[in-house]
This record gives sequence, structure tokens and C-alpha cells, in this order.
Amino acid sequence: MTDAPDTLERPRSQWRDVWLQFRSHKGAMAGLAVFVTLILFVTLGPLIWRIDPTYIDPDPVRMIRGRNQPPSWAHPLGTDQLGRDMLARMMAGGQVSIAVGLVAMSISVLLGTLVGVLAGYFRKLDNPLMRLTDLFLALPLLPLLLVMVMLFRDALARALGPETGTFLMIVTAIGVTSWMQAARIVRGEVLALKEREFVLAARSIGTPSRRIILRHILPNVMSPIMVAATLGIASAIITESALSFLGLGFPPDFPTWGRLLFDGVDYLQQYPERVIWPGLAISLTVLSVNYIGDGLRDALDPRIRGR
Repeated sequence: MTDAPDTLERPRSQWRDVWLQFRSHKGAMAGLAVFVTLILFVTLGPLIWRIDPTYIDPDPVRMIRGRNQPPSWAHPLGTDQLGRDMLARMMAGGQVSIAVGLVAMSISVLLGTLVGVLAGYFRKLDNPLMRLTDLFLALPLLPLLLVMVMLFRDALARALGPETGTFLMIVTAIGVTSWMQAARIVRGEVLALKEREFVLAARSIGTPSRRIILRHILPNVMSPIMVAATLGIASAIITESALSFLGLGFPPDFPTWGRLLFDGVDYLQQYPERVIWPGLAISLTVLSVNYIGDGLRDALDPRIRGR
């Protein structure tokens, strides 16, 4: 008879399994590497490249000579139509665009999760909340965003300043018009989960609905929520870029990647790199976030994990 081992093997961590599955997804790892590189570029880059992105030479002669310069050691990405350094503006624009994506995504995911959980768990709220979702889905989002920008941009700019007011207005407008897909996904998951044995057992012993939702429902719908969050970042960045490209986003002296595209359209034939760099940054960000979402979907799904 063999002796029992002195030490028992530690149980495997669920998050370690998630990371191992995520790491096996080559596209997700490549997307994560690209996204982290972009984050470092826009956050640590200004600490190294200290040129002011809004600086315009006060001397008229030097300003005229410095306009639309090609890439050089002094300006690796060239200069714009006012002589401002494009590398510094790319870094500053990336900070704003990525911040808009993250904050707008947070608003849309919170609203979508709240509506989806309430509609899926409480039968009385299902019909009115889903009809509200259908109403928002039927609205033309881009014209609605344009109307919201035209109505509230100037008032918020006067109250909070042009940068802060425009930022809050844009992220709120994008967030409150992009929660519907997350709500539908979460509702479907909750409808299936609330009939599972562990939820029925918790309900049978008198557990309050609030506790069931927080302890049993929400942890089990994290997979679709995380996927919706990653896709929401990409959607918010594209929407902000479209608004800035139409000239209805941030002020002209407040760079974003979409605003840089808008400023470079008039010089597309003479200086195509003015459009290539911000367009490439937007494309890489959206593509990397989508790949990260694919990896998270596979890693958080217990039916796929471990294959």
C-alpha cells in the first residue's frame, strides 16, 4: 500500500486556463502586440519626442518655409499645412482617439449589459426594453450623431471648455447610440442561464434576485460582454474618426486621427503621406482590437477552451 502524497497538487486557475487559450490564438497575440505598441507610442512617445503638436512658428517667413515638409530627421513624418510636426500630432491624436474608444465603449457596454440583464431576467421588463432597443436600432445613427453634435457641442464647449466639452459630448453620443448589440447578446445569454440548475437552486432557497444576478448571472455572461467591449472600442474609434473627418468632431487645433485625415484630404494628391499615416493608425488599431476580441471569445468560452 503506497503512502499518500504529502502535498496535494494545486487546482489550476481558471484565469491561467483563459490566458493559455488566448496565447494559443496567434492572431490575438499579434493583435495584442500591435495594440500595446500603439498604446506605448501615444503615451510614452510624447515623453521622448517633446515637440508641441500645436506649435506654429510665429515668424511668417519660417512658417511658410516649414509648411508641408517631407519626412526628415527634424520631422520624421513631415509637417502639415501650418508647419506643425506630424509625428507629434499623430501621438496627440492617438491619445484622443484611443481615449474616445475606451470611454465610449465603457458607456455602451454598461448600458447594454444593464438593459440585457434586466430584459433577460425579469419577464415584465423584457417587452418594453426590447422594443426600446428596436427603436434605437431603427434610428439612423450617423445623422442622429450629427444632430446631437450640432445641438450640444457649442453649449458644452462654453460650459466645460472646447476640449473637455467636445470630448464628453462625443463619447456620450457614441455610447448612448451603440449599446443595442450588447443588450441583445447579453439578453440571450441571460435567458438561457436563468433556467440552469444552479440559478433555479439559488432561487428555491430564497436568494434575492439582486444577489442571483450579481453572483450567478453576471460572471457567466462575461464572455459576450468582453467580446462586445473589444468590438465597441473599434466601432467608437471609427465613429469618432468619421465625425472628425466630416469636420464635426474636435476643434481644428485639437488633433485626432480622424481630424488629421480631414486636414490631409485637400493635399491628398501632392502629399499622400498626410492621409496614409493616420489612416494606417486607425486601421491597425481597429484590426488589432478585432483580433483581440476573437481571442477573448475563444478563451472565455469553456466549450472551446482546452481544445
